[in-house]
Amino acid sequence: MSTDQIRSAERSLSIGTWLIVYGAMLYSVLTVTPLMAAHTPAKWDWTSPILPVVVDAAVVIVVRLDSALARLGGQSGRWPVALRWMTGAMTLALNVGDSALRKDLVGVAVHAVSPLLLIVTAETGLAYRRAIAAAVTALRDQERAEEQARLRAVSEREEASARRAREEREHQARLAREQREHEASLAREQAEREAALRREERERTEARERLEREERERRQREREQQQREREQYERQVAERRERERREQVERERRERQQREERAERERAALLAAGPATEKFPEDRARQTVQAAFDAGLAVRAAAELTGWSVGWVSHRYQELRNPTPTPAAPLLEGASA
Repeated sequence: MSTDQIRSAERSLSIGTWLIVYGAMLYSVLTVTPLMAAHTPAKWDWTSPILPVVVDAAVVIVVRLDSALARLGGQSGRWPVALRWMTGAMTLALNVGDSALRKDLVGVAVHAVSPLLLIVTAETGLAYRRAIAAAVTALRDQERAEEQARLRAVSEREEASARRAREEREHQARLAREQREHEASLAREQAEREAALRREERERTEARERLEREERERRQREREQQQREREQYERQVAERRERERREQVERERRERQQREERAERERAALLAAGPATEKFPEDRARQTVQAAFDAGLAVRAAAELTGWSVGWVSHRYQELRNPTPTPAAPLLEGASA
């Protein structure tokens, strides 16, 4: 019988045992509760199911621990046996108590089935588990012995194979050594021929490299000469451009200075004319306002120089301060005119 089959049988035993245990517990609670209710004060009727539940819980503990000990191959001693039988007797007495008090023999027999089945199942399950544990131990011992025998046989085969492999390796090593010696002799001859060929090739390569190096040096000198000539030409062009740029800057500076001097003379002439005796034309008035603005004169002074109103001159000052004209400027100009 294999280990899987034994485990399957143990699972079936556990499932069946627990089905009987839980069924007996449920039946016991339903049977004993009316008995407890009949012998309990009315206000404590709600405690009637407690006693059967406590007794059946003790049965569950005994069955569970006995199954664990049986699986481990241990003995629980006298007290667990006493607890098992005591809980079984209590369950039996509580289940048949109500029928016995009413002297109902059929009821006693019927209600005795569940607790007796629970007691016998517990004892039988314990015996089965101990037998299964012993069988599993024996099977494991047998498998261990077979495994050790197999390992010994494998070890002997491996030793024989290793001995044959060692002899084969020694034979192959001897052949390889002879082959290496022969190949070494051939390799020395080949190496000597190749060395001679390499010397000739090296000499040809050195001659070719020398010629190539001389050619590269000649081309490098030509490139360097061309580079120097190009740099000299670019330097001359840059100097000429720089000289032209400085002349252009100097020319622009002189022209700007001349324009500023001319504008200064014109502004001085406009300002030196004194208060206007009549209203200037608009072009001349604008030139005078520009000169007064540049000279920092007040709006009223500019108005006296042009003969135009202070409002009109104020708007011209505003335009000079802010090049963008305001929308109200045309109306003021028209009013001033």
